[in-house]
Amino acid sequence: MSKQAAEHHHKAAEHHEHAARHHKEAAKHHEAGKHEMAAHHAHLARAHHEHAMHHGVEAAKAHLQDHGKASPAHA
Repeated sequence: MSKQAAEHHHKAAEHHEHAARHHKEAAKHHEAGKHEMAAHHAHLARAHHEHAMHHGVEAAKAHLQDHGKASPAHA
């Protein structure tokens, strides 16, 4: 895997980890009846998931650029 693709995979993982933390915060606030804060953290979690998806797409593009084809698992 190219260095660029690997970096994108690492970034995607980081964003998913951040999203998980926001989901936990959203759950905590929801249980406490703080629904606006829960919604705020849910929104942040969604943004992190979307950014992670962007990095996944960029990783796939880098792989295609290096190898000229999709990985065998996705062919």
